[in-house]
Amino acid sequence: MTKSGLRDAARRRIPWPMLFETLDRVVDPQSHGAAFNMAMDETLLRRLKAPAIRIYRWSRPAVSFGYFEKYQAAMEEYPGREPVRRWTGGGIVPHGEDVTYSLFAPADSAAFRLKPVESYRLIHESIRDLLARQGVEGRVAAEPFPEESRACFQKAVRHDIVVGSRKIAGAAQRRTKCGLLHQGSIQNVELPGQFEELLAGAFSGRTREREMTREELETASVLAREKYASDAWMRRY
Repeated sequence: MTKSGLRDAARRRIPWPMLFETLDRVVDPQSHGAAFNMAMDETLLRRLKAPAIRIYRWSRPAVSFGYFEKYQAAMEEYPGREPVRRWTGGGIVPHGEDVTYSLFAPADSAAFRLKPVESYRLIHESIRDLLARQGVEGRVAAEPFPEESRACFQKAVRHDIVVGSRKIAGAAQRRTKCGLLHQGSIQNVELPGQFEELLAGAFSGRTREREMTREELETASVLAREKYASDAWMRRY
């Protein structure tokens, strides 16, 4: 999509089916530990050359929490899960049975130049439309729900996807000089078996698969060990 087209969609608040002209789907069929999943997202963002999506799995039940969240609060909310602090913001999110994805937009893309609230809305409107085609009738929340917990899926913020009063999709973002990282989770809803294969197509009419490179895997492994699994990172707040 062109820069002017994205801005028009954001300004007029209309859903736009294709956020990117082309989108790389980073193939990642293996389950990973929580620290590695976060490290791979950071690695991909720092090396980003084209819009991309990565859909990934967890080797055991996990809980991720936003950059500024308190470690102890996450442990009390979801005891026994493998914890990890995200590079993005947001609240406390359980993982293991959800569809977890990360969407990447390079700094020279039109999507990156949107305001955060608008890119968040357009991404979730694209997912809502895909869900509707699969028989799941959700809506993008116009206003936040009352906050009762720091657990992300026990409350909805503006532009999350909800079914009735139940939140089914939320996300958090981070922008750097390299581009935009949008980390999202879809849960609390029964999805068709092919949903993951269809998700990339919600954002672009032209998708292409690519494998993670050996260098990316090695870099993420080091980053997972030295940063995301460290007490200095995990317990910084």
